[in-house]
Amino acid sequence: MTAYAVAHLRKAPVHVEVLTYLERIQGTLDPFGGRFIVHGGPVDVREGRWAGDVIIIEFPDMTVVRSWYESSAYEEIKPLRTRHLDGDVIFVEGVGRDHDSAGMAASLRQTLDAQS
Repeated sequence: MTAYAVAHLRKAPVHVEVLTYLERIQGTLDPFGGRFIVHGGPVDVREGRWAGDVIIIEFPDMTVVRSWYESSAYEEIKPLRTRHLDGDVIFVEGVGRDHDSAGMAASLRQTLDAQS
């Protein structure tokens, strides 16, 4: 199942090390089939508050995204970002094209009813 690395990075002044990170990250992604889906850009906040940028990188599956993040190539450049940008990074598995939220709710409802 497709997996995603999602980052919420707070706004910060551009630093030369961050630019170097940006120049080098694609080289760390390529061997793992990673590709940017979202890389910053305007955010239209409809609920809550949001300060910063959204970055979403797609990978073939959760094992691959973890392998990329723990790779020596990425470990080498990660400090170029983390020294200058505060943020959160998570990995999340996607859903298939046939995902049905109503079906998911029905399954959860059965579980809930069985516990009652």
